[in-house]
Amino acid sequence: MQTVTFTAADGTETEFYVEEQTRVNGKNYLLVTDSQEGDANALILKDISEDADEEAEYVPVEDETELNALLKIFEEMLDDTDIVM
Repeated sequence: MQTVTFTAADGTETEFYVEEQTRVNGKNYLLVTDSQEGDANALILKDISEDADEEAEYVPVEDETELNALLKIFEEMLDDTDIVM
């Protein structure tokens, strides 16, 4: 399973497991969890990097409307999984 490392503003790094990814309205989104097993905390990350950037830059989706729409998409992609944020 692919992993990504999220670096917070204070420099703290956290590794997440990529459960699924999608592209909506020209933007890439990742559904990530903090654990591969059991009940895990989920987070949806949005790619805010530009095409010319060497590395992708992801930020957590905070807009409630955008988040709810993405939750529906990811739940459909993962039929047997309930996502609770």
